[in-house]
Amino acid sequence: MAKLILVPTPVGNFKDITLRALEVLKEADLVLAEDTRQASKLLSHYDIHTPLQSHHMFNEHKSVEAVSRRIAAGLNVALVSDAGTPGISDPGFLLVRTCLEKDIEVETLPGATAFVPALVNSGLPCDRFCFEGFLPQKKGRQKKLEVLSEEQRTMIFYESPFRLVKALDEMSMVFGPERKACVSREISKLHEENRRGSLEILSAHYRGNPPKGEIVIIVAGKTR
Repeated sequence: MAKLILVPTPVGNFKDITLRALEVLKEADLVLAEDTRQASKLLSHYDIHTPLQSHHMFNEHKSVEAVSRRIAAGLNVALVSDAGTPGISDPGFLLVRTCLEKDIEVETLPGATAFVPALVNSGLPCDRFCFEGFLPQKKGRQKKLEVLSEEQRTMIFYESPFRLVKALDEMSMVFGPERKACVSREISKLHEENRRGSLEILSAHYRGNPPKGEIVIIVAGKTR
């Protein structure tokens, strides 16, 4: 029976992929990729020649119906994002929902995602946490942080390196400059860094040392 399979891909090191994921990518009829150029590097590395098709946030609304019809007609389709698990701050949710509404089987493989190693490595409580993904770039950004000001669970954010200092400064103003946090970047890559400290100290560091790479910010929840 044809189905949609969500396949996590490495967030850094190409070795961080499961044998099952490679098997699915090799046996699928089609791989939907957030960026076909990025996906082709991974497939080429493992000598996989499955056809690729673009599926990203700008065309997802238009393509889900056509893709779901192709799966219903008998096509086995694998979905990958640039890195990590599809649907986690990446395209995937709309296609999953559409397939489920049409009684098309959806399977999600376990595997890489950036925030789990960042959370565990932060040294902050990880028994209870909330994943907030990317903050709004403009409208609603301040309000979002204000809503989270009373959050007692450890908070997880994704951020662009170009907005990291701004985000840390805004969090410092809302949560307080002494709130503990950890900034993880380039997870599982050669220059991986996990820097811990208060929001104020982290902001000062990255103001003087502009960061590069993918960023995960872990922020302690409000103490009772």
